[in-house]
Amino acid sequence: MTVTRNVPFSPPDISETEIQGVVEALKSGWITTGPRTKEFERRIAEFCGTNKAVCLNSATACEESILRLLGIGEGDEVITSAYTYTASASPIVHVGAKVVLVDVAEDSFEMDYDKLEAAITEKTKAIVPVDLGGVICDYERIYEIVERKKELFHPENEIQKAIGRIAVVADAAHAFGAKKKLGGEWKMCGSIADFTSFSFHAVKNLTTAEGGALTWKEISGIDDEWIYKQFMLLSLHGQSKDALAKTKLGAWEYDILSPAYKCNMTDIMAAIGLAQMDRYEGLLKRREEIIETYDRALKPLGIQVLDHYGEDHRSTGHLYLTRIPGIDRETANQIIEKMAEAGIATNVHYKPLPLLTAYKNLGFRMEDYPNAYKQFENEITLPLHTLLSDEDVEYVTEKFVECVKEVIRR
Repeated sequence: MTVTRNVPFSPPDISETEIQGVVEALKSGWITTGPRTKEFERRIAEFCGTNKAVCLNSATACEESILRLLGIGEGDEVITSAYTYTASASPIVHVGAKVVLVDVAEDSFEMDYDKLEAAITEKTKAIVPVDLGGVICDYERIYEIVERKKELFHPENEIQKAIGRIAVVADAAHAFGAKKKLGGEWKMCGSIADFTSFSFHAVKNLTTAEGGALTWKEISGIDDEWIYKQFMLLSLHGQSKDALAKTKLGAWEYDILSPAYKCNMTDIMAAIGLAQMDRYEGLLKRREEIIETYDRALKPLGIQVLDHYGEDHRSTGHLYLTRIPGIDRETANQIIEKMAEAGIATNVHYKPLPLLTAYKNLGFRMEDYPNAYKQFENEITLPLHTLLSDEDVEYVTEKFVECVKEVIRR
């Protein structure tokens, strides 16, 4: 008889290195945004292949700050996927713009790119593709679309004029460290879209407990330092000096340039992130090993899984999404319950936005997004994290196959 194991869904992988980093930050006398945050930003930019990066307290704050930098607001439209978490769409609401949802393609977690193109109007100012599970979207196709639609684009400020078309703002919450071959050359996530937001939430591959970062590609005619300064203003009350700058002798004087938000990253968070960066290649490799084990067991059974690795793309392996052909949501939930009885925590990614009250209240109807519902109705996400032992992975695989067969036989 197999002994029941306790397999959590996605605990943080925190080593003694992270703990010591936090202790050193606490003892340093500087715990809010400071030298560790600035070093973390430098490391992220280097990793992603960009000139600059900005660390904030969430990916949501990052996306909202990007939209505000772009000057997007009331009267504008921003397109994103119907199959995503609310954080892809809620920043659009926060800035006063209209959310436009596009269905995913059939048997895909990516937007239907033909429907994306059809959704573009003269009011469209940005597109937010979602790199779900750590798999980078088809940005070549997206850029082709926004280039074809340039005649509909009417810039309203200098940065929009400099970009010269609809901005591509990647929701790469899952995709820090993913890469894709574009034009025969490997490109890191963070250097592909015009702007990119990453999440370092507790369940992400790389964590700072809460937190996020954003990067951007060079924009002709717009200075990177100016962009960085705008993000600092947006995240620190619109204050002309941050706390570190004000500590210099006699340098108390400051101004408030706009009544902005407060969403900066602290040095305590950055200390965790810096330690995680030192370990990150190994963490990604372990995720790949787990995915390969799952794939070998589940693909031959006809269970559909996300394609994490190929000749032209390398995922971060953030989520192991499975779909079981021929079952509905009720049956999938029964499998989830059976897995729980075996001590295994699973999840569902995601309820499509039109199923959620907030988006129903915005006028969205699930029947308008049939492919998104089909992706959701038989989706189950298996545990995938770097604290799983080989024995845990074997146990999850064995129990999942058992539970699927038992429930489907009924």
